[in-house]
Amino acid sequence: MSGGFDLRLWLVGASYLVAATLFLLGLQRMASPATARSGIHWAGVGMLLATAATFLLPDLHNLALIVAALVLGTVLAWVSGKKVAITDMPQMVALYNGMGGGSAAAIGAVELLRYSGLAQAAPAGAPAAGPGAVVLALAVLGSAIGAVSLSGSVVAWAKLDGRLDKRVAFPGQQAFNLLVALAMVVLGAWAATSLQPVAIIAFFLVALLLGVLMTLPIGGADMPVVISLYNAFTGLAVSFEGYVLGNEALIIAGMMVGAAGILLTRLMAKAMNRPIRNVLFGSFGAAGQAQEISGSQKPIEAGDVAAMMAYAERVVIVPGYGLAVAQAQHKIWELAQRLIERGVKVKFAIHPVAGRMPGHMNVLLAEAGVPYDLIADMDDINPEFPNTDVSLVIGANDVVNPVAKTDPSSPIYGMPILDVVESKNVIVIKRGKGTGFAGIENALFYADNTRMLYGDGADMANALVSELKALDGGH
Repeated sequence: MSGGFDLRLWLVGASYLVAATLFLLGLQRMASPATARSGIHWAGVGMLLATAATFLLPDLHNLALIVAALVLGTVLAWVSGKKVAITDMPQMVALYNGMGGGSAAAIGAVELLRYSGLAQAAPAGAPAAGPGAVVLALAVLGSAIGAVSLSGSVVAWAKLDGRLDKRVAFPGQQAFNLLVALAMVVLGAWAATSLQPVAIIAFFLVALLLGVLMTLPIGGADMPVVISLYNAFTGLAVSFEGYVLGNEALIIAGMMVGAAGILLTRLMAKAMNRPIRNVLFGSFGAAGQAQEISGSQKPIEAGDVAAMMAYAERVVIVPGYGLAVAQAQHKIWELAQRLIERGVKVKFAIHPVAGRMPGHMNVLLAEAGVPYDLIADMDDINPEFPNTDVSLVIGANDVVNPVAKTDPSSPIYGMPILDVVESKNVIVIKRGKGTGFAGIENALFYADNTRMLYGDGADMANALVSELKALDGGH
């Protein structure tokens, strides 16, 4: 009966409410490494429920196409998730994030084209049955943000995967980017007001171009900020397009992802001492001037390092991106286990922006089997360094450079760092004598209490394990 109770719509609304609750529970549980896995399961169940409930909506068309897309996406995600190496996780995160933004952008573009068709089909002189100004504005805004996130995330993936390993910069780049952004705004206004297909397509293409231009000058070490930022963009785009479609589940899920992404971006930017305005409008990762530091780097042999650690009371291991490159996480954990068996107190110190995505080092160590209670954040571990007998740095550079606190002229001055230099002894595993991403010398490497163990991270970790075995009589 018209105007009566519609059980299907009630079930859809109730399912979306339950799904939103599951999203919130999942997000809350993801805040802790110990419960993150179950949090993913909770959120996954919520997404499955929301997807299933959508099939109850009236006037649902192209069911075969929808089912085919769901099956194809599920199979691709399952296979890629099973096959991806843990060291390639940043690339996968960037791609998945881009797919989310691209989906939101596609929804906006399709809706705008649908509105265009309605406008053209309206009889001459008759008002077209179309959306209101708010819906049009959100469709355009969601398309813009989603398209920027899509193309920017693809460029980020190419950089992380080594397919595009150079930062692309040219004179007047920021001014040119601003002109492209202004062109996108103008085309977006034209698309919303005229609903002309040519305007909609041109607007979408310019938004894609802006995402590429924004990401090209970004260096690999800034990827944690970039991934967080595009994650926020994707969430906002999904939320806006959810409003366009009148889909409460999309609105809620998008708002949660967007809010989490914005918060994470702020945390990552703070950890790099980079204002948000520089993240949005500046050139990321501009190289600093190399600085001369007096003194020399003092080498040490693996056997001496093993003996030093074996008879220490406290050891802190500081992993960085080099650990991921060397894929040395398993050997480092084996080394830590050997030390723990000897009664040495071992901890792992994690800098917030170590690696190429938020939580990169945490993921690597968890995959190697390191217990969560042995992993310490920067704020928790810094007070412990003065009482640490040996700090072992593997693959970390700028995040342990003391000039961030002592040299106002340094490009990294003001960036919070791990106070490794305050340890009684510091061992740095490093392939050579090159500088870090910031392009400056690391004063830690020249400190009186620092010794350099030159070589590949995995090879040196394996050598240390062998030396410890020898100290234990080969057991």
